Amino acid sequence: MNPGILYASLAYTAWGLFPMYFHQLQGVGALEVVIYRTLGCLVVLLGVLMWQRRWRWLAERVRQPRVLGAFALSALMLSANWLGYVWAVTNQHVLDSSLGYFMLPLVNVALGFSLLRERPRPGQWLAVSVAAAGVLWLTVDAGHPPWIALWLAISFGFYGLLRKVGTLGALEGLALETILLAPLAAAVLAYLIWSGSSVFQGGDSRTLGWLLFAGPLTAIPLLLFAAGARRITLTTMGLLQYISPTLQFMLGVLLYGEAVAPGRLLGYSLIWLALALYSVEGWWQARQPPRL
Repeated sequence: MNPGILYASLAYTAWGLFPMYFHQLQGVGALEVVIYRTLGCLVVLLGVLMWQRRWRWLAERVRQPRVLGAFALSALMLSANWLGYVWAVTNQHVLDSSLGYFMLPLVNVALGFSLLRERPRPGQWLAVSVAAAGVLWLTVDAGHPPWIALWLAISFGFYGLLRKVGTLGALEGLALETILLAPLAAAVLAYLIWSGSSVFQGGDSRTLGWLLFAGPLTAIPLLLFAAGARRITLTTMGLLQYISPTLQFMLGVLLYGEAVAPGRLLGYSLIWLALALYSVEGWWQARQPPRL
């Protein structure tokens, strides 16, 4: 088996099991969890860069304001996605978070069309239309749009868009993003400790231990993902990415007892149908001989 499939599958499985980790931190505010996640991830990435002696790119990029501005914006999108995801999981919205990542490939198609002037194929347009019908039905059924799912899908969609047009690889890009976020995260953490509202003062050793584990838990799947992405096709990556929201959905229903009303299930089914159309169309196109 191509080792890239194993690396990518492990990354998506880890992301799919994230709700089990964040449920251990229900007494901690989502903002503080993201702060520990950012600072811990930075420590791990700096360790990897030091081990591989990959520092030359940093001196070059810090002298390029446009690059710093682009990665500052992608860092903002990433932190917004992390904040929304942690809040959703710790407030019993695991199903909504899974829906957001089910919608992500279709959001990517829409962003590519509207901002990069990409031209989706008819099968992709059909998938996007069916998914839009699913979102519309969820809005009508609940009386409001699925805000959590839309927040996660759109924030990570824009993050992916910025990284697509960025000039750094996965490891270097994430390292630069966390370097840019670290001063703000450290300042907010210092304020929380100074004001006495940080879990650092009143938290038990178990909670602090889980928080310190946030860095490796964030960095390791991303490194596995980067290793897998270099070894397999985008079509294969597109199919494997459904491992994560599927596991999240199963955890939400089977482990955390979140209810799926019949009306809501219809909306989910339309989005799953859209994903099936999207995947089959991509698989079919990948098998066609290239045009001269």
